Amino acid sequence: MDDFDSRAYRDTMGQYCTGVVIVTGNESGSLVGFAAQSFVSLSLEPPLIAICPAKTSTSWPRIRATGHFCINVLAHDQEAVSEDFAQSGRAADVSWTTNATPAPILEGVIAYVECELDAEHDAGDHTVAVGRVLAFETLRPHARPLIYFRGEYRL
Repeated sequence: MDDFDSRAYRDTMGQYCTGVVIVTGNESGSLVGFAAQSFVSLSLEPPLIAICPAKTSTSWPRIRATGHFCINVLAHDQEAVSEDFAQSGRAADVSWTTNATPAPILEGVIAYVECELDAEHDAGDHTVAVGRVLAFETLRPHARPLIYFRGEYRL
């Protein structure tokens, strides 16, 4: 479409609120990650999730190479964590631990989902990455999520 208005499309899509997650990987003991809004539970049998990293991401190729990643669901009080990870090539200065995989679980998150990379599919300027769920846990069941709506964080 020659007359496609990308800004208007983006504004229209911004009318749908999303949660914010940080996708993390462990590259030789170092935290690697990026902020994402495109995260969804894909299947219960088998348990699968999907994320959609941009093809321009500098973090996703590094995470992909490890074979494992963790979805960290951010709480309302973690906006600064999201902002740090939203900057290309930057990871937040946040404590983390591991569980079933080497992928980092960030301190203070509402929940996490540890995955093994199962498949990737081309999707325009993004990639649809499918993760097979290996472990998960809700850590802060009463915390409010960090919400992104109309280009802003909402509490």
